[in-house]
Amino acid sequence: MKIPLLSKRRISVNNTYTPEPVDERRAAEGTKTPETRPGEAMPHRAKDWIIWIVALAFACFHLYTAMTGSLLALYQRSIHFAFAGILVFLTCPSQWKHPKLRAAGQVWDILLVICAVVPVLYMLLNQEGIINRFYYIQKLEWYEYLFCGMLILAILEGTRRKMGMALPIIACVAMGYMLFGKYLPGFLGNGGFSMIAFVDTLYLTTEGPFGIALGASATFVVLFVIFGAFLEQSGVGEYFIRVARTLTKTSVGGPAKAAVISSCLFGSISGSTIANVATTGQITIPLMKRSGYSGVFAGAVEAVASTGGQIMPPVMGAAAFVMAEYTGIPYGQIILAALIPGILYYLAVFTMVHFEAKKLGLKPASEVDRALTIKNLMKDAYLFIPLVVLVVCLVMGFSATFSVLRALVAIFIVSLFKKETRLSPKRILNCLVQGAKGTVSVALACACAGIVVGIVNYTGLGTRFSSLLSVVAGNNLLLALILTAVAALILGMGLPTTPAYIIVATLLVRTIRSFGVSNIAAHLFAFYFANVSAITPPVALAAYTAAGLSNASPIKTGYRAFALGCASYIVPFLFVYNPVLLFQYDSVLVLLQAIVTSCVGIFLLAIAAEGFFYRKQRFWERILLIGAAVCLVDSGAATDFIGLAVMVVVVLPQIIVQMRNRKAQKAS
Repeated sequence: MKIPLLSKRRISVNNTYTPEPVDERRAAEGTKTPETRPGEAMPHRAKDWIIWIVALAFACFHLYTAMTGSLLALYQRSIHFAFAGILVFLTCPSQWKHPKLRAAGQVWDILLVICAVVPVLYMLLNQEGIINRFYYIQKLEWYEYLFCGMLILAILEGTRRKMGMALPIIACVAMGYMLFGKYLPGFLGNGGFSMIAFVDTLYLTTEGPFGIALGASATFVVLFVIFGAFLEQSGVGEYFIRVARTLTKTSVGGPAKAAVISSCLFGSISGSTIANVATTGQITIPLMKRSGYSGVFAGAVEAVASTGGQIMPPVMGAAAFVMAEYTGIPYGQIILAALIPGILYYLAVFTMVHFEAKKLGLKPASEVDRALTIKNLMKDAYLFIPLVVLVVCLVMGFSATFSVLRALVAIFIVSLFKKETRLSPKRILNCLVQGAKGTVSVALACACAGIVVGIVNYTGLGTRFSSLLSVVAGNNLLLALILTAVAALILGMGLPTTPAYIIVATLLVRTIRSFGVSNIAAHLFAFYFANVSAITPPVALAAYTAAGLSNASPIKTGYRAFALGCASYIVPFLFVYNPVLLFQYDSVLVLLQAIVTSCVGIFLLAIAAEGFFYRKQRFWERILLIGAAVCLVDSGAATDFIGLAVMVVVVLPQIIVQMRNRKAQKAS
């Protein structure tokens, strides 16, 4: 899902801001999409009206099917894609600079719209024939081959315009493998597949672009994106930032801590790392720089905090819904399992931010906004009611569709309390429009990733790849996890979280599962590493986006984000070896022990990574702290004892020296 980008004007404590939607590819390049903001004037140009009407129809279609029941999977998903295809080619037109080519570019965009719509119309008009045909056997008509080609062209070009070349290239390689893999030597070669199989996989079945991923986008994700648009317009987004700034206003490194908290709250709902960076980063990064942090560190903090938002319940973005569809695990169980790992992630980030401020000698702000008080926050605490409704419904076991519909009703009621946030009919319509636009990138990413998934499954490449990885790893689970993590980071570089997770889960989860790892632990492991690829050099898209906002070096920001996010590379191993952290436990005492020792271990790891506690840490102290952290995050009484002993040896003397210094200062 995607949360809108803030406008350039600064927000005030008491005034709400109005958002702009984010084009993920352009956001990474530091630019914004000039589109109509919710609550502002209606469009004027004919093209803008067409976009507005199509987007409104898109949102209304999904609200209607959510309330009355979805269509058959193939048709619900194909209609969903058709709307997304129309919008992407209208809102992201061809960028042909030469004046003589502009007219040709407009014609090209119209042809692409036709390519997105006509194949879907054929499927809708020929439902009986498609349902009753013998897939992969029955011959196809020439125009069905044509429609398949048109659909693939629309998917690839639409994804390229929204997200760049990475995912379309992977999809093209997959299609090339299906058609020409028979010429490859060794285990990678396949027996060859007919064009009938190619068309059925990528067009007329739910095995390819219209697969599970697009299904999640067409049923759950679109509703949550609309939910996010309504949250923004009702003032909740601004309230999140106010909460974060109020809680940290007198703390050392307060602006950076506010960035961590607000990005966590925002990112948990948005599900888009880049959109989250572009949204909260416009506010938090300047605040951090003014408080004394470098541009590199400020950008890194925002990138890491925004990335973590996608692994923090209650929403966790589109990938969590896709995971629920893939695994068959209830969504409520997934967000419960992700809770402790998410807390550990942010504990590390918060700790490193604190000690960075200590290392720089930063002091709490001498002057703070008088409006940033707990009393003022409590006046608007009702803004959390929609989120409470959402979380309670999910935890109680209701479907995501039921939960978000009830939360939307709660938003409307909450918005009535103040004139500034009241949802007028015009505002409601514009929120629906912006929500629909926000779904486009997710829909295209899921469709393009579906090409890869369909081909990998049909050709058996996933099984062969998993077998190869198992052979290399042997009987060593740790080696298998390391290889899977590295492969996930590589496959996820340059991709949004949702398609990255889909590809990683398709290729790699089988290997982890073969070692007896639980289904939810294996998928969360893949999800985590697909997610943190956004802060992993050399292609750290979240860090590069933040660097554009902080006017810092992208490379330096990327490597600083990598260091700040060190916990994210440890936590997945932690819950695989200790599934108690996923709430798979026999007794509450065991759970509490695992939580305490893991938190202490992550805390020590953060100190070691930052290289500062009450003073600069020596090299040997950092090594010992890393060793203690590893011992504490491992489950077992012996390792816990060793870790605590090392912590006492390294940390306790520094605490004693600090206490003596404070006494001496008071005495003087």
